[in-house]
This record gives sequence, C-alpha cells and structure tokens, in this order.
Amino acid sequence: MKGDLFSAQHMVQPAAVPGMSVENSKCVRYTVDGEMLARQGAMIAHRGDLRFERKGQGVGGMLKRAVTGEGLPLMTVRGQGEAWFAHEAQNCFIVEVDPGDEFTVNGRNVLCFDSSLSYRIATVKGAGITGGGLFNSVFTGHGRLGLVCEGSPLVIPVSPQYPVYVDTDAVVGWTAGLTTSLHRSQSLGSMLRGGSGEAVQLMLQGEGYVVVRPSEATSQKAQQH
Repeated sequence: MKGDLFSAQHMVQPAAVPGMSVENSKCVRYTVDGEMLARQGAMIAHRGDLRFERKGQGVGGMLKRAVTGEGLPLMTVRGQGEAWFAHEAQNCFIVEVDPGDEFTVNGRNVLCFDSSLSYRIATVKGAGITGGGLFNSVFTGHGRLGLVCEGSPLVIPVSPQYPVYVDTDAVVGWTAGLTTSLHRSQSLGSMLRGGSGEAVQLMLQGEGYVVVRPSEATSQKAQQH
C-alpha cells in the first residue's frame, strides 16, 4: 500500500519509552504495564491485554469525578499493552510532576495520567459564578499528566510584582506558589450599561506560571465538556 497516508509521518513506531508519550500533536500514547487513569471515552485505539473499567461511584467516586471539573468521569486502564488517547482533535501536552510539585488544572483539560499521581478537589475562589467551574483538580506526587488544549496554549510567568488576570473560561491550570481570587474589572455602572464582556477574571498572585488557552468556552461548549 502506498500514498501519503502510509508515510512515516502517520505510521505508528515502536514505543521508545514505557508510560506516557506524545504520539503526535493530537494524540497521547500510553504503554501500560500495570495501571493508569484516563478521561472516560478518550481511548481511540489500543492493542495488547488491556482492561478498561469505569471508576467506582459511591461517595468517594463522586468526589473523584468532581475533582476533574464539570463532572468529568474517569476510567482505570489495567494490564499490559498500548493505548492511544485523544479528545476532539485538541492539542496534547505532557506535564512532568516531580515530588514537591503541585499543578492545578481545569477538568476539561485532563486527558490521562499516571496512577502514581495523587489528586484532590480544590475550590477555586469565586470562579464558580463566572462559568469556569467551582472545582479544579490539584495533582501532586511523581509522574506524568497528559493534557488537551484548544489551540496552542500560552504559558505566562507570574511574579509578586506582576499578578496575572485570566478569563475563567480560558484558564487551563497553574503551578504551585500561586493564589487565586476574583477580580472585577468593571464598575457596576458599566455592567448595567452592558459592559465590555470582560467583567470578572481570576487573579493569580505569587510566583509561578499560569497556562491559558487561546479561546473562551461558550456556555454551550462548556456544558459539553
């Protein structure tokens, strides 16, 4: 068989490393030897002896679902083999979390992650009333976290001298050492007159980095995620 479709650009090559790797800009490959976790429904192909199990519900399971934002359910992948994960052809990235690190991320951007990572629910002050989601997940431990993002993300440094203001519909996540609060950039009079459409942002202060996607989610799209 010949043609551009069967060129090396598209052909899957043997995995160079175990665990998570970027297959291409739209897909993450995971070489499983034991257990990992992924966004439910994100698996697009697999080979080998793998089992996919929905996370248990119960009280703890419901909280684990909430941790990824917007009620995103997770699945556990167990066995030995390879699996490929993607979501709506969004761009894929891998974050390396080292001991002592902490990365807070919006659930709509979580694709898959190592089972060695711990995650917990964190309340984002004020973000719930603006549509960005009241709960985000905080990842700690040692391992890799696969993320998706609409478009190419911006990574903006935050310093004590220069806080960063981010639309809550556009924020992907931020590193440890940053605090969040709600910031209102319009007066009440301006809002009553229709406003600019940028009334409230999430203000991040401290020292670290914030990741922002180059688009804002519409209310309909946010509900789908």
